[in-house]
Amino acid sequence: MTEPQHPDSAPTPLHGGQIAVEIARAHGVRTMFTLSGGHVFPLYDGAVKADPPMPILDVRHEQTAVFAAEATAKLTRCPGLAVLTAGPGITNGVSAVTTAHFNGSPLLVLGGRAADSNWGKGALQELDHPPLLAPVTKHSATVHTTATLAADLDDAFTLADAPHRGPVFLDLSLEAAFDVDAKPLPPAPTAASGRSVAPDPESLAAIGTLLARAAKPVLVIGSDVWMDGAESAALAFAEETGVPVITNGMGRGILPRGHRQLVTRARSAAFGGADLVIVAGTPLDFRLGYGLFGGRDGNPLAPVVHLADSPEQLSTHLGLAGGAAGDLAAAFTGIAESWRGAAKPGAYADWLSTLRDRAAAAVATDTDLLTAASDPIHPARIYGELLPRLADDAVVIGDGGDFVSWAGRFVEPARPGCWLDPGPYGCLGTGLGYAIAARLARPSSQVVLLFGDGAAGFSLMDVDTLVRHRLPVVMVVGNNACWGLEKHPMQALYGYDVAADLNPEARYDNVVRALGGGGELVTDPRGIGPALDRAFASGVPYLVNVATDQGIAYPRSTTGL
Repeated sequence: MTEPQHPDSAPTPLHGGQIAVEIARAHGVRTMFTLSGGHVFPLYDGAVKADPPMPILDVRHEQTAVFAAEATAKLTRCPGLAVLTAGPGITNGVSAVTTAHFNGSPLLVLGGRAADSNWGKGALQELDHPPLLAPVTKHSATVHTTATLAADLDDAFTLADAPHRGPVFLDLSLEAAFDVDAKPLPPAPTAASGRSVAPDPESLAAIGTLLARAAKPVLVIGSDVWMDGAESAALAFAEETGVPVITNGMGRGILPRGHRQLVTRARSAAFGGADLVIVAGTPLDFRLGYGLFGGRDGNPLAPVVHLADSPEQLSTHLGLAGGAAGDLAAAFTGIAESWRGAAKPGAYADWLSTLRDRAAAAVATDTDLLTAASDPIHPARIYGELLPRLADDAVVIGDGGDFVSWAGRFVEPARPGCWLDPGPYGCLGTGLGYAIAARLARPSSQVVLLFGDGAAGFSLMDVDTLVRHRLPVVMVVGNNACWGLEKHPMQALYGYDVAADLNPEARYDNVVRALGGGGELVTDPRGIGPALDRAFASGVPYLVNVATDQGIAYPRSTTGL
């Protein structure tokens, strides 16, 4: 940051790029993710000349820059920053911005823009970007002058980090980026500037009463519980009440692997038999059957309570038994206070025991899959070899369809903030950007990127970024030579499939080797473990390319359509 000015001295004139870097740093940004472009040169100059300089991490595709900024926001819970040049630089990043929108990830995307003085004349990459980004951002606008830039950027970061979090887009005309301004910068934001409002205490009391009256409740913990900093409150609430818990997204790990109340592996029985479901920090979307729980053995649908970090996130497509919006830690605390006065000790013990037995039975059936010696290789065998090699603080990233679905089944984090997946938008190509961010945010942790072979094609060139910036990551490709999420359903629907096959045993490992990393192809299940050991020991970006059985589809009850 620039040294504070003495009240009697004139502020140092700064150009637009310098102003942007100073404001970003004040909001917790530590890295600028970008792909080079002339329209944004002042932002690079601002990063280089800052004291200390802000690291610039340049990638090979703009979507990777935005995915890296988004994953940084997920892992650090501070806004991420992506800088994209004008025109195709910005349009290349739209899918990644949309992913951040669906995930509620706070980031600012700064774009270049043709000069106002030449607007309408056909300048290079002259495009009015904000209307394209408006549907998938909290705010999308152009800054035309350096005089307003500092305030506009401060407002943008504050908005991105305010619940419900999400991306903000600003493009800067060449005048706004290159010109100078000497006004004092806004004061640094306070720690509480982006926090939620307190949830309604009467709503929390009513929810606590509902929980106390329930016999078979289930608590679902989603990503916004982590993003809202409510993971400790959620764990304390779960343990005090004794309610069975299912996690998804970045809610995974809030109840650590092996916790007695974590019954994700008994998900079907839990949701089918529940008489109350409390969903915290995640939408009632296709991943949760649109909120339709219960109904098993002739019982009615279960009442649903929704807890969200902001009012607009509360579900409106079904009638809720209760709902509360605001600070999620306060919500858990308030519900517990009400529940405490009406609950019977151990009221859910039998229900939890039933679900624990179901979960244990499901885990027991995994053994044959995780140790399968079949040829071709069963995809589950990869996880049988990977799981014992994962440290408790490993960051595991999923980028794929069927292969990553197996990861969701077998990989249970030991700590919160250690799982990354594309989220409900389902956009492939997140992998390398997420891996870059994870290696920077968690320099001492294992970073493992799990690729479907289809997903690998979206971002594998950015292994070059890992190599250039010396960011070792272990990558595993489940290579079944097809788009599994499409091939098997299409066969079931039509009796044939088209546009679903990829090259058998394609050498994705050789791509990584050509870019300066390491890798190998594995076709024998006995070779998976040793290959992973070589990958973890290599100290370079290393890809283990495992040829798996195309005929094995992940068993799922819905495609989400």
